[in-house]
Amino acid sequence: MEKLIIGDFTILPGEQRKIELPVAKLYTDADVSLPVHIIRAKKTGPTIFISAAVHGDELNGIEIIRRLIKQNKFKIISGTLIAVPMVNVYGVVNQSRYMPDRRDLNRCFPGSAKGSLAGRVAHIFLNEIVSHCDYGIDLHTGAIHRSNFPQIRADMNDEETKLLAEVFGVPVILNSNLVDGSLRESAVKNETKILLYEAGEALRFDEFSICAGMKGILNVLQHLGMIRKTSATRKKKRAPFIANGSQWVRANASGIVHNIANLGEQITKGQVLAEIGSPYGEVIDSVIASRSGILIGKQNIPLVQEGEAMFHIAYFSENDEKIAEHIENVQEQLLPDSVN
Repeated sequence: MEKLIIGDFTILPGEQRKIELPVAKLYTDADVSLPVHIIRAKKTGPTIFISAAVHGDELNGIEIIRRLIKQNKFKIISGTLIAVPMVNVYGVVNQSRYMPDRRDLNRCFPGSAKGSLAGRVAHIFLNEIVSHCDYGIDLHTGAIHRSNFPQIRADMNDEETKLLAEVFGVPVILNSNLVDGSLRESAVKNETKILLYEAGEALRFDEFSICAGMKGILNVLQHLGMIRKTSATRKKKRAPFIANGSQWVRANASGIVHNIANLGEQITKGQVLAEIGSPYGEVIDSVIASRSGILIGKQNIPLVQEGEAMFHIAYFSENDEKIAEHIENVQEQLLPDSVN
């Protein structure tokens, strides 16, 4: 098993280290660094990165990684785990999705060593972290005031990626195309198999999303032989459902929102998802589902402008009632007893 070199740091087999990977400086001449936690087994195996906060206001992933590496019984028995809880450190500090140059870091890959600030961070992350890895799991949430039901987005045309997505164990998988400039696109070009986990809302911790993300990562690490399997994971799991596509339902009026549908709920075509009313109590209009499926994303703020995206519905070729029942069962399995 070869030594691993990240920046100016050398990590040997069997070693566990926390390093600060230099990125740039603030106006004050203070250094800004990426926190990186590396755990290497003595036994040869795959290398995987787990990243969070590529968007600085998406905090669930930070907590998922924190809980993962602080577990007393967590031990890598083969291969290497590289955990980066805050890729966009600037955004986390400022509670902002973006970099200080107002760029979306997840549209700046592969970046450049002499480009914009966002481009330089992307370049460093890709070359110092992703380039070493066979696999990756990138953790995200919905945007500000929007919640996502736990879901995996991945290229389901790649058989190994498809298998990893199914192993992760959340009830819904979206077959998602690669987006230009995204971390996922650059990782694929590096021949790194990557999953994107979406769950929860920006600037909020969501316990169900955190638990689902943690268990999903453990499932993948067990599948890759990097950690020992437990009796719970030896049980046969029900396969997740793969969405054929998805679409947003938009507001047909401006006003105050009374939500009716909930995340993870089975939706039927023609169903009323919300009512939009005036400040005086009148119902101006109803938001109607244009097709059947499962509600995987929604806007949370109770004010809406006409044309705004409100509800994200995934649609399947399978029976929606069967999927809804499966989602309910998975929710019961993932939530800790104290939250049920």
